[in-house]
Amino acid sequence: MAEIAAALEGAGFRTFLPPRDGFVFAEVRRELLQSGYDASEAGRMVQSAIFRLDVFEVVHGCQGLVVNLNGRVPDEGGVAEAAMAWMAGKPLVLYKADSRSLLHGYDNALVAGLGEFVAVSTIPEVAYAFTQIFRRRTPERAGLLPPPVRAAVECGRRLSAALAAAKSPEEVTAAIIAATRLATAKSTR
Repeated sequence: MAEIAAALEGAGFRTFLPPRDGFVFAEVRRELLQSGYDASEAGRMVQSAIFRLDVFEVVHGCQGLVVNLNGRVPDEGGVAEAAMAWMAGKPLVLYKADSRSLLHGYDNALVAGLGEFVAVSTIPEVAYAFTQIFRRRTPERAGLLPPPVRAAVECGRRLSAALAAAKSPEEVTAAIIAATRLATAKSTR
């Protein structure tokens, strides 16, 4: 995925790669534990933050998504992101550089259909495909989102801004605590 991000950045696209641009689960969890949260609550808070940040980046922050289909079955997080992007009207580029598959040479039709059953097999093709997509298409705005999705996007937007401004693990932890409290307050209304 880092190679794909580098190729897209080389073609002039701005990318968000969660392992690189998100936050490190283990460090934040450790900070929460040191702040007095029990292991279960700390894990839930970090999971909630990861989910909301990712929903924000996919639904609001990106113009398109690359889905890495390598492997017998694709990564479950990638499948969830692809489904969110597709539902938000974002273009997807499917990338598959190996021959492993679940269904006799075919990937799951519900995943392959998100990319119109077309996959590229080299990293340069990913950048080329994105260039072609945006040459002939203006990015769509997400339509009216269901309330839980709107709430997750808004919480993710706030968390993204707070994480961008954070200068220490303590500030990252404080941002996650605030985001979790906001999300919990909104979900209990």
